[in-house]
Amino acid sequence: MQFADYTVVALFFLLMVFIGFVSYRKIHASGDFFVAGGKAPWWLAGISHHVSGYSGVVFVAYAAVAYEHGFTLYIWWALPIAIACFAGAFLFAPRWCRLRQRLAIESPTEYLRLRYNVPTQQVMAWSGVLLKLFDAGAKWASIGILLHGFTGLPLATGILLSGGISLVYITVGGLWADLYTDLAQFVVQIVAGVVLFVAVVLHLGGAGSVTGVWSDLPEGHAGLFNGPYGPPFFFAFLLVAFLSYNGGTWNLAARYIAAPSAESARKSALLSGGLYLVWPLILFFPMWAAPLLLPGLDNPSQSYAELTQKFLPAGLVGLVLAAMFANTMSMTTSDTNTISAVITRDILPLASRRFRDMGPRRSLLVARVTTCAFTALTLVIALEAERFGGVLGLILSWFGALVGPVSIPMLFGLMPVFRHAGPAAAIGSTLAGFAAFLFIAYGLSEAPAFLRVGGPAAVALLVFTGAALLGRGKPVRREVEELLDGINPRGRS
Repeated sequence: MQFADYTVVALFFLLMVFIGFVSYRKIHASGDFFVAGGKAPWWLAGISHHVSGYSGVVFVAYAAVAYEHGFTLYIWWALPIAIACFAGAFLFAPRWCRLRQRLAIESPTEYLRLRYNVPTQQVMAWSGVLLKLFDAGAKWASIGILLHGFTGLPLATGILLSGGISLVYITVGGLWADLYTDLAQFVVQIVAGVVLFVAVVLHLGGAGSVTGVWSDLPEGHAGLFNGPYGPPFFFAFLLVAFLSYNGGTWNLAARYIAAPSAESARKSALLSGGLYLVWPLILFFPMWAAPLLLPGLDNPSQSYAELTQKFLPAGLVGLVLAAMFANTMSMTTSDTNTISAVITRDILPLASRRFRDMGPRRSLLVARVTTCAFTALTLVIALEAERFGGVLGLILSWFGALVGPVSIPMLFGLMPVFRHAGPAAAIGSTLAGFAAFLFIAYGLSEAPAFLRVGGPAAVALLVFTGAALLGRGKPVRREVEELLDGINPRGRS
């Protein structure tokens, strides 16, 4: 990296901090801090939902998939997420908004107390918080590795630099800071991605290379499905994406909860889905063309980084680097804000009476302290990542397995057709999904990729649906009926 690249990265970090302090003026209570007071514009929430949906892994692990298998990356990754967002725009996004309007919720798990019961809410809240602690720590570690690879900074320095800056702006500005920094990060990503796209297209001979390059790539790279990524994997990932991007990943639900109206939440989901449908075609093109530009690459995961260094001048390399870890910062700070909401609203009030019925000033103080403390813990885990060794990887794989099963009671519990699924169905389906993961991961050593990805969620869905059908003859609590009637699409926006 040249001096101009370091300057671009430094300016990017300063912009993040500046946005955090500008957002400070919008924060007056915990509702402003966690859900932007229910005033997030649909376009801003939609962009934030998109940016918060993926991290730097796109530029590393997915770059390797594009290099080795070609266009199928778009088919099994971007397209299912777009479909999930489009479907969720009508099924889930408006309901998340109506939950805030009806119950004044500030966290995605807050409504579970009424929908099921306190034990169900606590099981889901605690499991999500503990697993996210390690998940966020691993993401900070990945940013440190990214900075080390480009700049030579020690791993710990990179973690503390990026994590410390993020801690400042998310603690000061809450969700408003998260939304505005996501917008800035999205602009950086667009500029960097378009510049690299144009540079690669010009190198390959002009606009005709966008379609003509595919005949020169290795066999199968132009196909919809290639290698292990066949139709079964597509449908398995579609199920997981449907659950995750509609609220199973809590920080994405927060974007819909923060919407001022059900229609605004719907438009946010449609915008995010549209971006997933179009933007990856530009972003991934250099990765798809990489086998021609960087033939015989020993480590395909480095293809995107090497493309930037080969085709971009000083200054723009720094911009691409900023875009690469901006996505990870976005996802991590989004997670932190939402997890802090769960701790503040759902866990602390049951742990101590001091955290019940707090006024606006005290609730905001607790929100900021919780956010700062949780972020600091994730940084400690990131710094000690090597000591965790295989344990950290194990926990992260468990988190991935639990996203689907935990999402099912949260999301389908919002649907009137599942009104007869009670606490036993919620806990039972989650446990069944987790058991399926253990069986697939440790009992079926040769299990195909699609079964590992979608198996736990599919089992949990079957159990939850079965429990709802078996319970159709049982009465439903009046407060549950009122809740479901209140968030039904026929309700007030």
